Amino acid sequence: MKKLVVTKLSQNFREAVALRQDSPVPLPGDGDLLVRNRFVGINASDINYSAGRYDASVKPPFDIGFEGVGEVVALGLSASADYTVGQAVAYMKAGAFAEYTVVPAKQAVPLPSVKPEFLTLLVSGATAYISLKELGELSEGKKVLVTAAAGGTGQFAVQLAKKAKCHVIGTCSSDEKGGFLKSIGCDRTINYKTENVESVLRKDYPEGVDVVYESVGGKMFDLALNSLATKGCLIIIGFITGYQNRTGLQPIKAEFLPAKLLKKSASIRGFFLTHYLSEYKIALKHLLEMYERGDLVCEVDFGDMSPEGKFTGLESVFRAVDYMYMGKNIGKIVVELPHSVNSKL
Repeated sequence: MKKLVVTKLSQNFREAVALRQDSPVPLPGDGDLLVRNRFVGINASDINYSAGRYDASVKPPFDIGFEGVGEVVALGLSASADYTVGQAVAYMKAGAFAEYTVVPAKQAVPLPSVKPEFLTLLVSGATAYISLKELGELSEGKKVLVTAAAGGTGQFAVQLAKKAKCHVIGTCSSDEKGGFLKSIGCDRTINYKTENVESVLRKDYPEGVDVVYESVGGKMFDLALNSLATKGCLIIIGFITGYQNRTGLQPIKAEFLPAKLLKKSASIRGFFLTHYLSEYKIALKHLLEMYERGDLVCEVDFGDMSPEGKFTGLESVFRAVDYMYMGKNIGKIVVELPHSVNSKL
């Protein structure tokens, strides 16, 4: 089977990762499922993983890719108590950039069908749902600023904040993205390519914003921090502008941070999904129910508008990562893996 493997630690995905053409198909253990991946998700943190930033003890070669949706094609005896061959499942587990992945049955999520929209919920949707629920303290009338609002996770932060009857402001990089944000309920869109975000916030929201859902970092972090209202909370779910740097960070103006927080009784909270796995299954259940009821838009970007077209096959993961860092995507970037005749079990 084909799979992607990190062969060298680097934040440059193309340098770090190689496509292996003839890896053996892994065998499921007693409590495992063997999943044939049909759709895999691209995350900004894929290059953090390829750079070895999450676990310094892991040395190359190692598998990569955080999430997949597909069908069960084989399973262990214990796993057969809850799953059957042909069943649609989703999972969040390292090693998704492969034609087949072994997934512990306890970590799998049964699905009604194999659809790319379900993939958007596994990391991106769950991050927005749990972080806003646990840290955001959303309530009617609060003003919520979402940065990179038209991206994979931003789209969910916008919708969930609207469901909590908040006033939502979303930053984005094009009028097309602004149009998408309005279609999912965003009250005020700010195209940072044509508008000065700081000026807009100061003019339209002189008392500040109550919650910031922040994934950009650098200068955007600085101005989001400055825009906080009294008792406001800034939730950091990432800082994508820094990931391509050697350090993984983009400089911020931190020297006045204690004074700024004290002056406003404000707070900054970090959120890393793996620290909230106790909340994960119930969050995913609620998100799936909302999508199936038609109460949640799960926007998928297959790269149809990218220079070389739709992201199909593991070979296109490299293009898909580039596309994300060009800031072109609307919604979650997903790669489709068509069934290869050569990879039959």
